[in-house]
Amino acid sequence: MAEAVAKVARRINATVEEGKDSVDLSKCMLASFPDGVFKVLRTVTENIRVITLADNEMKVVSSKFFTTFTQLRELDLQGNVLTKLPDSVSEMKHLTSINLANNKFSIFPDKLTEIATLERIDLQGNSLTEVPLEKLSDMPSLKWLNVKSNPLDSNTKSALQSPHKFDILSTAES
Repeated sequence: MAEAVAKVARRINATVEEGKDSVDLSKCMLASFPDGVFKVLRTVTENIRVITLADNEMKVVSSKFFTTFTQLRELDLQGNVLTKLPDSVSEMKHLTSINLANNKFSIFPDKLTEIATLERIDLQGNSLTEVPLEKLSDMPSLKWLNVKSNPLDSNTKSALQSPHKFDILSTAES
Protein backbone atom coordinates (compact mmCIF):
# COMPACT_ATOMS: atom_id res chain seq x y z
CA MET A 1 0.00 0.00 0.00
CA ALA A 2 2.81 2.43 0.88
CA GLU A 3 4.30 1.82 -2.55
CA ALA A 4 0.97 2.73 -4.20
CA VAL A 5 0.75 5.94 -2.13
CA ALA A 6 4.31 6.86 -3.11
CA LYS A 7 3.48 6.22 -6.79
CA VAL A 8 0.45 8.54 -6.58
CA ALA A 9 2.50 11.24 -4.82
CA ARG A 10 5.29 11.05 -7.45
CA ARG A 11 2.85 11.29 -10.35
CA ILE A 12 0.87 14.17 -8.82
CA ASN A 13 4.02 16.13 -7.95
CA ALA A 14 5.32 15.68 -11.50
CA THR A 15 2.03 17.04 -12.87
CA VAL A 16 2.30 20.16 -10.70
CA GLU A 17 6.05 20.74 -11.07
CA GLU A 18 6.16 20.16 -14.82
CA GLY A 19 2.91 22.00 -15.51
CA LYS A 20 1.44 18.98 -17.26
CA ASP A 21 -2.13 18.98 -18.53
CA SER A 22 -2.64 15.31 -17.67
CA VAL A 23 -2.71 13.11 -14.59
CA ASP A 24 -2.04 9.38 -14.87
CA LEU A 25 -3.04 7.43 -11.77
CA SER A 26 -3.59 4.11 -13.53
CA LYS A 27 -2.64 0.91 -11.70
CA CYS A 28 -2.31 2.62 -8.30
CA MET A 29 -4.71 0.35 -6.38
CA LEU A 30 -7.06 3.27 -5.74
CA ALA A 31 -10.50 2.58 -4.26
CA SER A 32 -11.46 6.23 -4.81
CA PHE A 33 -9.87 9.47 -5.97
CA PRO A 34 -7.64 10.49 -3.03
CA ASP A 35 -8.83 13.62 -1.19
CA GLY A 36 -5.24 14.77 -0.72
CA VAL A 37 -4.83 14.95 -4.49
CA PHE A 38 -7.49 17.67 -4.70
CA LYS A 39 -5.40 19.79 -2.32
CA VAL A 40 -2.12 19.27 -4.18
CA LEU A 41 -3.69 19.93 -7.58
CA ARG A 42 -5.88 22.88 -6.51
CA THR A 43 -3.56 25.40 -8.18
CA VAL A 44 -3.56 23.57 -11.51
CA THR A 45 -7.06 22.04 -11.81
CA GLU A 46 -7.99 24.50 -14.57
CA ASN A 47 -5.07 23.19 -16.68
CA ILE A 48 -5.87 19.49 -16.36
CA ARG A 49 -7.31 18.13 -19.62
CA VAL A 50 -6.74 14.36 -19.32
CA ILE A 51 -7.10 12.08 -16.29
CA THR A 52 -6.34 8.37 -16.40
CA LEU A 53 -7.61 6.27 -13.50
CA ALA A 54 -7.59 2.96 -15.39
CA ASP A 55 -7.03 -0.41 -13.76
CA ASN A 56 -7.67 0.57 -10.16
CA GLU A 57 -10.28 -0.70 -7.68
CA MET A 58 -12.56 2.32 -7.76
CA LYS A 59 -16.16 1.68 -6.73
CA VAL A 60 -17.22 5.31 -6.92
CA VAL A 61 -16.18 8.64 -8.39
CA SER A 62 -17.29 11.56 -6.23
CA SER A 63 -19.26 14.61 -7.34
CA LYS A 64 -16.31 16.66 -6.10
CA PHE A 65 -14.13 15.07 -8.80
CA PHE A 66 -16.42 16.30 -11.60
CA THR A 67 -16.95 19.75 -10.09
CA THR A 68 -13.20 20.21 -9.53
CA PHE A 69 -11.80 19.12 -12.90
CA THR A 70 -14.16 21.23 -14.99
CA GLN A 71 -11.79 21.57 -17.97
CA LEU A 72 -11.34 17.82 -18.55
CA ARG A 73 -11.40 16.67 -22.17
CA GLU A 74 -10.65 12.96 -21.65
CA LEU A 75 -11.39 10.65 -18.73
CA ASP A 76 -10.23 7.04 -18.60
CA LEU A 77 -11.89 4.95 -15.88
CA GLN A 78 -11.63 1.54 -17.57
CA GLY A 79 -10.89 -1.55 -15.51
CA ASN A 80 -12.47 -0.46 -12.22
CA VAL A 81 -15.60 -1.66 -10.39
CA LEU A 82 -17.86 1.33 -11.01
CA THR A 83 -21.62 0.78 -11.16
CA LYS A 84 -22.73 4.40 -11.60
CA LEU A 85 -21.57 7.98 -12.04
CA PRO A 86 -22.76 10.95 -9.99
CA ASP A 87 -25.22 13.37 -11.61
CA SER A 88 -22.48 16.02 -11.58
CA VAL A 89 -20.83 14.24 -14.54
CA SER A 90 -23.28 16.18 -16.71
CA GLU A 91 -21.49 19.40 -15.68
CA MET A 92 -18.40 18.37 -17.69
CA LYS A 93 -18.82 21.05 -20.36
CA HIS A 94 -15.63 20.19 -22.29
CA LEU A 95 -15.46 16.38 -22.02
CA THR A 96 -15.00 14.72 -25.42
CA SER A 97 -14.10 11.15 -24.45
CA ILE A 98 -14.96 8.85 -21.54
CA ASN A 99 -13.73 5.28 -21.21
CA LEU A 100 -15.84 3.18 -18.82
CA ALA A 101 -14.93 -0.20 -20.33
CA ASN A 102 -14.63 -3.24 -18.07
CA ASN A 103 -16.51 -1.88 -15.09
CA LYS A 104 -19.75 -3.09 -13.46
CA PHE A 105 -22.36 -0.84 -15.08
CA SER A 106 -25.73 -2.60 -15.45
CA ILE A 107 -27.58 0.63 -16.25
CA PHE A 108 -26.38 3.08 -18.90
CA PRO A 109 -25.14 6.28 -17.17
CA ASP A 110 -27.87 8.55 -18.61
CA LYS A 111 -26.25 11.79 -17.44
CA LEU A 112 -23.58 11.25 -20.13
CA THR A 113 -26.23 12.07 -22.73
CA GLU A 114 -26.40 15.62 -21.30
CA ILE A 115 -22.77 16.39 -22.18
CA ALA A 116 -22.99 18.26 -25.49
CA THR A 117 -19.25 17.98 -26.25
CA LEU A 118 -18.99 14.21 -25.73
CA GLU A 119 -17.76 12.43 -28.90
CA ARG A 120 -16.70 9.00 -27.62
CA ILE A 121 -18.27 6.68 -25.03
CA ASP A 122 -16.67 3.31 -24.33
CA LEU A 123 -18.78 0.94 -22.22
CA GLN A 124 -17.37 -2.35 -23.53
CA GLY A 125 -17.35 -5.25 -21.08
CA ASN A 126 -20.01 -4.10 -18.66
CA SER A 127 -23.42 -5.61 -17.80
CA LEU A 128 -25.67 -3.34 -19.84
CA THR A 129 -28.90 -4.77 -21.20
CA GLU A 130 -30.24 -1.51 -22.66
CA VAL A 131 -28.82 1.59 -24.33
CA PRO A 132 -30.81 4.88 -24.56
CA LEU A 133 -30.43 5.25 -28.32
CA GLU A 134 -32.97 8.06 -28.58
CA LYS A 135 -31.06 10.21 -26.05
CA LEU A 136 -27.74 9.26 -27.66
CA SER A 137 -29.08 10.30 -31.07
CA ASP A 138 -29.85 13.74 -29.65
CA MET A 139 -26.24 14.26 -28.58
CA PRO A 140 -24.80 16.89 -30.95
CA SER A 141 -21.16 15.70 -30.91
CA LEU A 142 -21.37 11.92 -30.43
CA LYS A 143 -19.34 10.08 -33.07
CA TRP A 144 -18.57 6.71 -31.48
CA LEU A 145 -20.17 4.31 -28.96
CA ASN A 146 -18.71 0.96 -27.91
CA VAL A 147 -21.08 -1.47 -26.18
CA LYS A 148 -19.34 -4.72 -27.17
CA SER A 149 -19.36 -7.57 -24.65
CA ASN A 150 -22.53 -6.49 -22.86
CA PRO A 151 -25.60 -8.75 -22.38
CA LEU A 152 -27.80 -6.46 -24.48
CA ASP A 153 -31.45 -7.47 -24.77
CA SER A 154 -32.88 -8.40 -28.17
CA ASN A 155 -34.74 -5.07 -28.63
CA THR A 156 -31.55 -3.13 -28.03
CA LYS A 157 -29.58 -5.38 -30.39
CA SER A 158 -32.17 -4.80 -33.14
CA ALA A 159 -32.18 -1.05 -32.58
CA LEU A 160 -28.39 -0.99 -32.81
CA GLN A 161 -28.59 -2.54 -36.28
CA SER A 162 -30.44 0.40 -37.83
CA PRO A 163 -28.41 3.36 -39.12
CA HIS A 164 -27.33 6.03 -36.65
CA LYS A 165 -25.42 9.27 -37.04
CA PHE A 166 -22.59 7.85 -34.90
CA ASP A 167 -20.57 4.63 -35.14
CA ILE A 168 -21.66 1.81 -32.86
CA LEU A 169 -19.52 -1.16 -31.91
CA SER A 170 -21.71 -3.88 -30.48
CA THR A 171 -21.58 -7.60 -29.80
CA ALA A 172 -23.91 -8.18 -32.74
CA GLU A 173 -21.11 -7.18 -35.09
CA SER A 174 -18.44 -9.44 -33.64
